[in-house]
Formats: sequence, structure tokens, C-alpha cells
Amino acid sequence: MGLFDFVKSVGKKIGIGDEEPKAEDLKKELDSHNLGTDDVQVVVEGDKVVLTGNVTNQEILEKAIIAVGNSLGISKVETDGLKVDNTTTGSVVKSAVFYTVKKGDNLWKIAESQYGKGKGAKNTVIFEANRPMLSHPDKIYPGQVLRIPPLD
Repeated sequence: MGLFDFVKSVGKKIGIGDEEPKAEDLKKELDSHNLGTDDVQVVVEGDKVVLTGNVTNQEILEKAIIAVGNSLGISKVETDGLKVDNTTTGSVVKSAVFYTVKKGDNLWKIAESQYGKGKGAKNTVIFEANRPMLSHPDKIYPGQVLRIPPLD
């Protein structure tokens, strides 16, 4: 899929002390969301995370990217070695857009900017697309990257 950029100085603190996140800690964080990423391996190269292995669908791949990318100390996530098994879903799912939250944003504003004026009520679509990493719609922060799925 490619290389994805994140803001290194913001995100969830993984591990202990001021250390850079370790692969084991990022894998534990990824697995804690119960996304179906058991066959995903995590390697840390400086401030970049490399994900390899297999996932069952595009949504899980995208959620895995944001689950590890929104970690303090991570600036890039590479997924060239992460494969989607499209035979499970029977069809190819359209990819989501990734959006970096800006100061003053809320999910309503993001929905209007991404889906069009008057579509702020679609903020629930964005919230659901980022669960379980988002626990509450008001708990987003500048620099956080969110999945913006296409509307049906």
C-alpha cells in the first residue's frame, strides 16, 4: 500500500520512560484493539514502523496503520509487506482517505470538509471508522491521523 506520514511529536505514549517505542510494545498496542492482526509483524526502524504479514480486508489494514502510526515517536508507517486477502470479502473495498487533525477540528467539521457542506452529521461514520482506537468522538487531538471512509 505504501508509506504513511504521522506527526512524531504527538500520539499515544507506548512503552516506558522517554524511550522510542519498541516493536514488541507496538505489536501489543496493535493487538489490544482486536482488529484481526494476529498475522501482522511489527518492525521498528528508527521512527518508522514496518508492518508485514496478512490481514483479511482493507479496513483492518487501514486501522492497523493508524493504530501504530498514532503513537508518540512514530513518523512513518510502511505497509509494502502487508497483504490483504480479498478472497475473504469477495470484493475489493475502496480505500479510505487519511486526514490529519488540525487545531480547532472536531468530527463535525472534518465530516463537512471531507464529505461536503451540510454533511456534518456524517461525523458518526468517521467515529465508527476509527473505533476502537477512538473511545469518544470528542477525544481527538491535533496531529492525530484519522481514517475517512468513503460514503456509500
